[in-house]
Amino acid sequence: MYNVLQMLEETTQRHPRKQAVADPDSSLTYDELLRAARAMGTWLATEGGVRPRTAVALYLEKSPLALAAMLGAVYAGGFYSVIDIRQPEGRVHSICEALQPAIVVTDKLNATLARELFCNGPQAARMTGVPSARVVLLDELAERAVDDGLLAAIRAQATDCDPLYVNFTSGSTGTPKGVVVSHRSVLDFAPVFVGEFGIDGSDVVANQAPFDFDVSVKDIYSCLLTGATLRIVPREYFSNPTQLMDYLCDSEATTLTWAVSALCFVSIMGGFGYRVPTSVRRVLFSGEVMPPKQLRVWQKHLPEALFVNLYGPTEITCNCTYHVIDHVFEDDEAIPMGKPFANERVLLLGEHDTLVTPDNPDTVGEVCVCGTCLALGYLENPERTTQAFVQNPLNARWMEPMYRTGDLARYDDNGDLVFVSRKDHQIKHLGQRIELGDIETTAHGVEGVERACCLYDSQRKRLVLCYVGDIDRKELKRQLRDLLPQYMVPNNTRQLDAMPLTKNGKIDRAALEVMARIRR
Repeated sequence: MYNVLQMLEETTQRHPRKQAVADPDSSLTYDELLRAARAMGTWLATEGGVRPRTAVALYLEKSPLALAAMLGAVYAGGFYSVIDIRQPEGRVHSICEALQPAIVVTDKLNATLARELFCNGPQAARMTGVPSARVVLLDELAERAVDDGLLAAIRAQATDCDPLYVNFTSGSTGTPKGVVVSHRSVLDFAPVFVGEFGIDGSDVVANQAPFDFDVSVKDIYSCLLTGATLRIVPREYFSNPTQLMDYLCDSEATTLTWAVSALCFVSIMGGFGYRVPTSVRRVLFSGEVMPPKQLRVWQKHLPEALFVNLYGPTEITCNCTYHVIDHVFEDDEAIPMGKPFANERVLLLGEHDTLVTPDNPDTVGEVCVCGTCLALGYLENPERTTQAFVQNPLNARWMEPMYRTGDLARYDDNGDLVFVSRKDHQIKHLGQRIELGDIETTAHGVEGVERACCLYDSQRKRLVLCYVGDIDRKELKRQLRDLLPQYMVPNNTRQLDAMPLTKNGKIDRAALEVMARIRR
């Protein structure tokens, strides 16, 4: 294969009337999904003005037809970028400056705001440097006629290194970075992913992640490749545990590829006390370090399920390492990142870019990745691209791009990689180098702590631990004194009702810093 649309086409030939994608309100069979995507692609390439390797923006909620529009953008020869409708105007502005979309596809619910943002409203007028984009309604595209000859001609000029999608991530500066991922990277990763964990056409994949977050890439293309069914879980279900558990049980979900925060929501809010989705046979989690006590809740209620810790940033197409959970972890144990997926080279580089090897356990280095999995870089941002995507310093004989993740890790005694911290979460305090992740791991091991995040106030030279749980602040600090060196004991502890989360379900450290009045 050299184009992801071949996944959809070949699966449709095998299972035309099988349900491909559904949410609580609508569904599409594989035949219907293919027809809608081709109709949308025809319109986008003709009346929509989409040319090969140009952007189609989608400003809408995820839905079966939204997936058809994403694939329709690819049929038109372009690439898609889903824009979160909940983000502020300024961020949308920054995204559109980079994207320069040929057209914006929206749904009826968001049409008015989309026209304000992208066409002729006062908000659009403030988007200097961004051409006014045409906005079109999703529903109007699905019933258009299909031009088979046109779509064949578009496919004939395409290559596997063409962009497939652009996902925007904030990074440490808060400025959106558009990560450009090619067909080739997804075509390389998807077969390895489904093969490693046994996903096939009998599966029902419960999609938690937004379509603008790369976790959804695993859900979508696992289904298109195997003929599994994608069941979209509405965002609002993750604030209502009974509604969520009913949906998982009633849809007979088998596979959860979820953010850690989504799993923690179920275990902390007592979802299993209401109903257990016994059809689930694999739980794959990523995004943050999984607290062992929350993992144990899932293991207790789904004892036959496969649990896997996945690791990898957006820039390397979903994941580069995995660890199959093979025992019940204690609170003070670190769950490994594991070993690389097939066809991915994961290096640990120490000081002066020296290679850290498994026979040097506990030596910390930066996680760096080589292989087909690498993104094409950052859209409209060559400076950031050259900073993060570099020549492998261990290879001076030919061009070998490498992505520097900014994550620090070490090897354990089994040769598995173990996450330590972000490079920018490594601080100097009281003359000692400290990984904030070490303090968080220790706090997670204290009875009564559900989630924890450690911050550093560099102006006041103070460690601040924010946590969710029923343990008293003073008691938590007392126990931490027994578990940590004195220089690592937080100066302040703040008890919260809930952790602020980013739109992708990760702990929002920037929001926490505001709440804790951290001074950088």
